[in-house]
Amino acid sequence: MTELASRSEPRTGRLTADDWAQAALDLIAEQGVAAVAVEPLARRLGVTKGSFYWHFPSRDALLQAALERWERLEQETVWGNLEKVPDPRERLRALFQLVAHEAVSHKIYSELLRALDHPLVKPVIDRVSQRRFDYLTAAFRQAGLSRTDAQHRARLAYAAYVGFLQLSLQLHTPRLDHDQFEAYVEHVMATLIPSS
Repeated sequence: MTELASRSEPRTGRLTADDWAQAALDLIAEQGVAAVAVEPLARRLGVTKGSFYWHFPSRDALLQAALERWERLEQETVWGNLEKVPDPRERLRALFQLVAHEAVSHKIYSELLRALDHPLVKPVIDRVSQRRFDYLTAAFRQAGLSRTDAQHRARLAYAAYVGFLQLSLQLHTPRLDHDQFEAYVEHVMATLIPSS
């Protein structure tokens, strides 16, 4: 939980629309999309509802801003940083390591998957999933796989990611300890990333 999300005392500075969007994301990670509501967020942020209406005309407008923020931040932090890694196999390793250790983003994504019937959530998940699949396919192509094999490997990698999230966050399977989890991540990388 971010410092912003844990505030309950009154604020002296003015909140921005991004502050509200981040608080909504924090709440989604903790309690799901349905929990995003003006009054609880205002209490959490230590402000009145008037602050909300200064920035957003409705709850849906806030939810849309939060989803756009999540999508933008994911694109900047994940995809932007990886382009600096020149070797395609090392880039895939860096991707797998980065994704394996992004707990809050996983919780948000998992909660968004639970809310796919929401008309604002589905288009975002569709875009993010397609972007991830395309990125993985291109990365596996650059690592030497044929187009078809790269697509299959990308689908398998993405299915492993989503499946692990569902097992961990939705089905509440027993958590792996640190060493077990790191061994699992190494196994996934050794299995999915071409060696030559």
